[in-house]
Amino acid sequence: MKRSYWIAAGASGLVTAAVATKLLTRPRDVDWEKNRRAIFHSEFSRFIEVDGISVHYQEAGYASDPLVLLIHGFSSSTLVWSRVFLSLAEQGFRVIALDLLGHGYPAKPRKAEYTIKSQARMLVRFLDQLDVEQAHVVGSSYGGAVAASCALDYPERVRRLVMVGAVTNNDPTKYLLLRLFSSPVVGDIVSPLLIGSRTLLRRRMKRVYERHAWVLDERRVEARHRPLRAANTQRALIRTVRLWDANRIARDAHLINHPTLLVWGDKDPEVPLRNGENLHEEIEGSRLIVFRNCGHLPHEEYPIGFTEVVAEFCK
Repeated sequence: MKRSYWIAAGASGLVTAAVATKLLTRPRDVDWEKNRRAIFHSEFSRFIEVDGISVHYQEAGYASDPLVLLIHGFSSSTLVWSRVFLSLAEQGFRVIALDLLGHGYPAKPRKAEYTIKSQARMLVRFLDQLDVEQAHVVGSSYGGAVAASCALDYPERVRRLVMVGAVTNNDPTKYLLLRLFSSPVVGDIVSPLLIGSRTLLRRRMKRVYERHAWVLDERRVEARHRPLRAANTQRALIRTVRLWDANRIARDAHLINHPTLLVWGDKDPEVPLRNGENLHEEIEGSRLIVFRNCGHLPHEEYPIGFTEVVAEFCK
């Protein structure tokens, strides 16, 4: 009995030590200069201060063209738009993809709110800094909720609204992974390990590419993984989950008066198509485009078709 006890205690100690080592040796933040070669379209990257916070964005096209603002989803970055970023600019738009606070390469202030409303407010202040009156706002997943909040809270700043597999409620927080993030004690220990796991990230990304028999680009995995290894990113993402409040999108969707395009994959495992159909019923005059044999990221899975649909709508 004693021997079993000591073996169990020793194993537990080894696991604890391994976890502690992993947490203590992770980088505090992700350094732009050291990682820029891994970033897709880094030659288009710029930084700007918004209310004293450094924001990373990528810009293509002519300043005189209508602006299309691309907003990525939870735990993502500008990378998710890399397949459509330049092609949208070729369609006659000034295209800007930016990293939300706590994601990618901007600063990640400890005391930032990291809520959907605060992200929408940051986007509007970002447009102020660029001296832009209005933009076509395109949001994917969690970014779709941020885009909708922009339309609801700052209607005069949104020209047309595009929501791609958009989060409209708090259902995603019921998934096991995000439930762990919300746990006050266990979440603080386990969540950083999950966020920083390249194996877990690759497995999630592989689901998208294998659907179309594509070869998963390891450079793309690495580009997305690098920010997720940093302690500041992990802290910001955990806080984002704990402050997640997207129910307002479904509740107030009927108040959106902008021309609205809804883009969904028919096999979206993250935000089911029925959510898009509900939005279509609530937002008067909206259009719903469904990509067949498509999951959560139509812009990644069908970049050519996505570019055509969005460009036609925004023109």
